[in-house]
Amino acid sequence: MANGDAAVVKPVAGEIDHAGVIAPTRVRHTVLWLTVAAYMITYIDRVVISAAVPSIQEEFGFSIVTMGWILGAYQLSYALFQIPGGWLGDHFGPRRALPAIVTWWSAFTAATALTWSATSMIVCRFLFGMGEAGAFPIATRSLSRWMLPSERGFAQGITHAGSRLGGALTPIVVVFIIAHYGWRAPFYIFAVLGLLWAAVWYWFYRDSPNEHWKVNAAERELIANALGRSAKPSKIVPWRQILRSPQMWLLSVMYFCYGYVIGIFLTWFPKYLHAEREFELTQMGLYASLPLLAGVAGDVCGGWFSDLALKRTGSLKFARRVVAIPGFLLAAVTIPLACFASDPLVSVGYFALAVFGIELTVGVSWAVTLDIGGVYAGSVSAVMNTFGNLGAAIAAALTGYIVTASGWTSAFLVLAGYALLAAILFTRIDASRRVYEDAAVS
Repeated sequence: MANGDAAVVKPVAGEIDHAGVIAPTRVRHTVLWLTVAAYMITYIDRVVISAAVPSIQEEFGFSIVTMGWILGAYQLSYALFQIPGGWLGDHFGPRRALPAIVTWWSAFTAATALTWSATSMIVCRFLFGMGEAGAFPIATRSLSRWMLPSERGFAQGITHAGSRLGGALTPIVVVFIIAHYGWRAPFYIFAVLGLLWAAVWYWFYRDSPNEHWKVNAAERELIANALGRSAKPSKIVPWRQILRSPQMWLLSVMYFCYGYVIGIFLTWFPKYLHAEREFELTQMGLYASLPLLAGVAGDVCGGWFSDLALKRTGSLKFARRVVAIPGFLLAAVTIPLACFASDPLVSVGYFALAVFGIELTVGVSWAVTLDIGGVYAGSVSAVMNTFGNLGAAIAAALTGYIVTASGWTSAFLVLAGYALLAAILFTRIDASRRVYEDAAVS
């Protein structure tokens, strides 16, 4: 094979259909499920500290503003290193880049348990965020040469569902571990999980279907026909074209709004339940998980419905908008209802509906990065996710000040405004318009 591809792979037998034709293998689906596992681990490792906040405050005596900066240090680093992380995946390929960054952030997951002050914890969480920053852009890049266009919405939905499932289950597990072994133990346990995944990924994944020993000719042909045979990116990413594209900026500002909203649920929501709704520690773990579990359903439903709309209408623009806009509007309506509900359980129910709505948009947003980014999806998604995580970083740090000055209700009402703004912005996003010219691809 040309251009440094691996040696020719021996044909792999697939299932034979009724006409006697060898059916395509489904290695791309195994790649997808490994990516789902990676997304789960990213959220397990980032959410563990949120569930540990009450225990950390009890030991060190940190104020709510100090905890805001500790949580915000991760989000800031995660935002700043999105573009370098996306470049890493586009330049070196996901097979090498993804396990490298998972190993990095797993090391700093464990190191969080060794911190001794607010400063050391801020530094550690910043370095942890540097590693995790490349996860979603590189994972998106890893799917760009494997998943068919008609599978992208579901693929992005199911991967983000995996992340939310990891985030939803983590508070329950972490609270149990903390109760028996202290707040440091879960950081060590989850660090090992990341290292195991990195080893499996490097062994199984290949940067191109043509390089994989388990892909038969029928699956290679299926992918090549769907994606085109020239889908090999230049080593030089066309940043000028990408950054001049109005679609890139619309997508990025929309995702800033999304990031601010979901960031609160990933950082401050357990503390809100404990401090404002007066849930005990064990109750906090359970009820903090419910909105994220609703988010899992939103991720799966949003991606699936968008793909269905694409198959029925053939319009990328319509298929992405018809899911994202109602999702943001649902969140904008239900967040105020949750804030003003007098019954704590009713409030959690409304928050679950809000996260379901906000997560309907996620698979669609990341599918758009594949739609408009093509073989440069890693870099395009990195730009979008930079803005999303700037929103989350601002949310993590600013919320401590808002709560101190005006209370928890004010902090959550801000989210409704951002959800409404995101819905308006998505009315202008056209997933059928690429952000670069084909001449940029070699």
